[in-house]
Amino acid sequence: MGALLALSSAVVYGIVDFAGGLLSRRVHHTAVTFLGQLGGLLLACAGALLLPADAVHPADLLWGALSGVGSGTAMWFLNRGLSRGDMSVVVPVSAVTGVALSVLCGVLVLGDRPGAVAWLGIAVTVPALWCVAGGRAGAGKGTADGLVASLGVAVQYLALGQAGPGSGLWPVAAGRVAAVLVLLPDAARPARRLKLPPVRCVQAVLTGAGAALGLVLYLLAAQRQLLAVAVVLASLYPALPVVLGLVLLHERISRRQTVGLLGAGLATVLLTLG
Repeated sequence: MGALLALSSAVVYGIVDFAGGLLSRRVHHTAVTFLGQLGGLLLACAGALLLPADAVHPADLLWGALSGVGSGTAMWFLNRGLSRGDMSVVVPVSAVTGVALSVLCGVLVLGDRPGAVAWLGIAVTVPALWCVAGGRAGAGKGTADGLVASLGVAVQYLALGQAGPGSGLWPVAAGRVAAVLVLLPDAARPARRLKLPPVRCVQAVLTGAGAALGLVLYLLAAQRQLLAVAVVLASLYPALPVVLGLVLLHERISRRQTVGLLGAGLATVLLTLG
């Protein structure tokens, strides 16, 4: 069940990144990110109220808030990178470094001990995502943004994974509050006024709600699966924007990216079995 939840999180995040990337090319990325976090806050609070928690401790909320700081930072830089860079490069680059940092911390600091098959899946994942990126980490204006976003991704996953299983969805809600507060100073600047057409506002809010749903699925997965494995499975999301770009935007895919997608599929099988 944990593996299925983590994969579901990856699918949701892949769709959100694709939609958010397209939206960030039409309106300012700060508006997309800030309104998105407000949408995520609404969904997370509704979910936390509807799904009762056994016991919510202050530490759970603090871990959730730290996760939200990572989320807000990651989404701001990711959307800025997507607004001016190649989607098939920015998204995978953010995931490659993020998953590597998360797995290293999970093993070295938190004491995760994946089995041999799972280790093989982890070993396949990083080069697979690199291939999905086209092997062009130095290309495109958004690459640096993707690398900075990866640090936020690592903080997001590691911190949220520390929340207790009895805390329900309150850590996710606390994270959305923290993300909104982190983004508020930039969103409030006169040059970044959130004056968007109503349709764009709704789209931005929906992308944020989708991202919050992805985090909820990841939190449930991390409570049922080794953190390192849950992070790796959830981090397979870059494959989906590449596929959607190929099908819907008629983007061309290289042989190296094809190999990367196949590698991501193999890693999924290995991590699920492991």
